[in-house]
Amino acid sequence: MAKQIKVQFKVNLAAGEATPAPPVGPALGQHGVPIMDFIKAYNAKTADQKGTVIPAVITVYEDGTYDFVTKLPPVGDMIKKYLQLEKGSGEPNKQKVGKLTKDQLYKIAEEKMKDLNARDIEAAKKIVAGTARSMGVTIENA
Repeated sequence: MAKQIKVQFKVNLAAGEATPAPPVGPALGQHGVPIMDFIKAYNAKTADQKGTVIPAVITVYEDGTYDFVTKLPPVGDMIKKYLQLEKGSGEPNKQKVGKLTKDQLYKIAEEKMKDLNARDIEAAKKIVAGTARSMGVTIENA
């Protein structure tokens, strides 16, 4: 018999460096999840990816147990990593901060495909391109 799910939520945390400070502590605490157990497990699972943000989807069950699944970094973070940017543009329509090549766009879409709500690689590329545009990043030949 499957366990009854009480709640499921997502948190974006620094890989290998999560702490009980907000937003994690309060989010876990209100659902009765042992905060330090989760922090230790998350940090151990993501230690090799330090320096990136790794979202975790946490499922809390009616019996008080929980589990979590890590996802790939957000698309915006992947774009910043590829272009070695500190941050996106404050005025994306006026001030451009970088340019993604078609190859880079394809690679990001391909990597992120399983986390995206896209049925094929073309749809995934459109999602990545949209995120890039909102950050002030142009796409080569687009």
